[in-house]
Amino acid sequence: MEKVIVVVGPTGVGKTQMGVALAKYFNGEVISGDSMQIYKTMDIGTAKVTSEEMKGIVHHLIDIKDPTENYSVKDFQDEVRLKIKEITSQGKLPIIVGGTGLYIKAALYDYEFGESQMDHQEYIDKYQAYSNKGLYDLLNKIDETSAKELHPNNRQRVLRAIAIYESTGIKKSETLAKQNHELVYDAKFIGLTLEREALYERINQRVDLMMEQGLLQEIDGLMKKNYSKNLQSMKAIGYKEWFDYYHGTQTLEETLELIKKNSRNYAKRQYTWFNNQIPVKWFNVNLENFDQTIKTVINDLER
Repeated sequence: MEKVIVVVGPTGVGKTQMGVALAKYFNGEVISGDSMQIYKTMDIGTAKVTSEEMKGIVHHLIDIKDPTENYSVKDFQDEVRLKIKEITSQGKLPIIVGGTGLYIKAALYDYEFGESQMDHQEYIDKYQAYSNKGLYDLLNKIDETSAKELHPNNRQRVLRAIAIYESTGIKKSETLAKQNHELVYDAKFIGLTLEREALYERINQRVDLMMEQGLLQEIDGLMKKNYSKNLQSMKAIGYKEWFDYYHGTQTLEETLELIKKNSRNYAKRQYTWFNNQIPVKWFNVNLENFDQTIKTVINDLER
């Protein structure tokens, strides 16, 4: 069973820096566990690791898709498992770093993504008058997470997700999260955390820093390509909030406040998800001396 270190936690707690430090110490390579850093040209809004921040450590699953492409949990599972095998075969330690909990859990636990044997004829008949767009819009209302993973014209899969929700009352995306599965790797989960007030302040500051780094210019470049707000990539926090601004119905200040609010709410959901779904050992981040936090984590891993 291959060994894997996993660094999780909400946005803005130092996961990137921790992942690099652990990779240097344990002779490892980093696999991104962020479902949005896969997209090319979407760098600032996703807080994508820079070449300087990598400090010579190889990073995988970054900049592998165009913003117009979809990327499913199954895609992530397949690619992460391949990278773990490759990295391990080189005598190195795979270190997954990210905050997209559902993706990380699917990659490391024994999930199988088979097609349901449910008879969908009832739903085919029920929604035969719906256009592909109408059907996709319906799914987006009841299960946005599943909708992000599907192309609007993939009518069969969209209808299946709707059928699962209507027949069970549970969203397709939540059926994965609710299942109890076993780890298929010798994985150690390291969680980084901050007091809520400090975390929220850090998130707010991070959005301001993104603006200084050129977030508006990055968004402007994407908008000039006429990307739809229904694209999976454009539903990410830091991107989806800009459409009303470009339509003239929201000010710049309102847009930035909305990004901050959505980021804080997401951080709260991340904590809840990780605490309920995987065996994370949490470490309080020392903002004044992050090196001390790194030492504490390394000491724990070496026990």
